[in-house]
Amino acid sequence: MVSLQTPICDFGAIAPDFTLPGVDGRDWSLQQCAGEKGLLVMFICNHCPYVKAVLDRIVRDAGELAGLGVNSVAILSNDPAEYPEDSFDNMRLVAERQQFPFPYLYDESQEVAKRYGAVCTPDFFGYNAQLKLQYRGRLDESRKEAAARDVRRDLFEAMKQVAETGDGPQEQIPSMGCSIKWRETPAN
Repeated sequence: MVSLQTPICDFGAIAPDFTLPGVDGRDWSLQQCAGEKGLLVMFICNHCPYVKAVLDRIVRDAGELAGLGVNSVAILSNDPAEYPEDSFDNMRLVAERQQFPFPYLYDESQEVAKRYGAVCTPDFFGYNAQLKLQYRGRLDESRKEAAARDVRRDLFEAMKQVAETGDGPQEQIPSMGCSIKWRETPAN
């Protein structure tokens, strides 16, 4: 398992468009996911210990952000042939068990992850109402184990600021997680 950190936030980068199938049986576009005051795009998966450690916090924060006008969407881009726990059927089970308050989408081609520049799970992209990037940092100080409950909620506080001002914080701590599990490309 390769552990990676996300790059520095590219402030103002426009959210790449997408239309992907969700575990709820419908297709979702970027515009359908966006909230009045912003959008949090999360690249997650089912098998990663970094994601598992904070999944309840992701659900909590997404629910609270929705109340501020910031919607959330989770995208799984891993290759399920190599990581069966990340299959579409298992995505559906995880979303139901965790009661995801956001769409959980499958990026089978991995093209959406590539367009966003996603590198790890979890990888968070926080956009303002104009879908311009304002946050590319961590959820909180959790790693493979959840941090104490009273730690600063970096992602939530940043996206709350985005909802209120349209701008994210200049100081951001990178997210850390397992690498995206890219498909092997056939040799020519």
